[in-house]
Amino acid sequence: MPVDRELVLRSAAALLTRKATATMDEVAKTAGISRATLHRLFAGRDALVRALEGLGIEECEAALDTARLDDGTAQEALRRLVKEIEPAAGLLSFLVTENQLFEGDEQNEGWARLDARIAALFRRGQESGEFRIDLTPAWLTDALYGLISSGAWAVMDGRVAAKDFTFMIVELLLGGALRRAEP
Repeated sequence: MPVDRELVLRSAAALLTRKATATMDEVAKTAGISRATLHRLFAGRDALVRALEGLGIEECEAALDTARLDDGTAQEALRRLVKEIEPAAGLLSFLVTENQLFEGDEQNEGWARLDARIAALFRRGQESGEFRIDLTPAWLTDALYGLISSGAWAVMDGRVAAKDFTFMIVELLLGGALRRAEP
């Protein structure tokens, strides 16, 4: 019987977003397969993490598309983006802490695509006068990733209600990003 690679990958993502230090044995058990089968699909943890990276980037790009970042105000687009990215927040949180993904020549170009699209949203908000101009779009992008990751962990840990995820992230980010009138 063939093993569903996508199902194994999603099982691994669910486990590793809750327990980033999970072993390959734990991943195999969670997926309901043997360790040998897991190793046939993914040669080791590095290969598994790289496959998860591809899945995470794909899910984030889909969220960016669904959020329609060019429609309405930049604030409205940001709210839609955080809402749409919420299902992938745990995986994104795991991935942004995996240093191996951001070292060397093998860095996935998908991260640059994500960064560029999100930074463009912040730049649009700056140009329209909605967002502060003394914070770079690159910094606001990194801050958004950090808040999404923190929000995912807080929800998984039960410290924040899942229904509050979007509100808390957007309000905290915009509270620091909104342009203030000079006194």
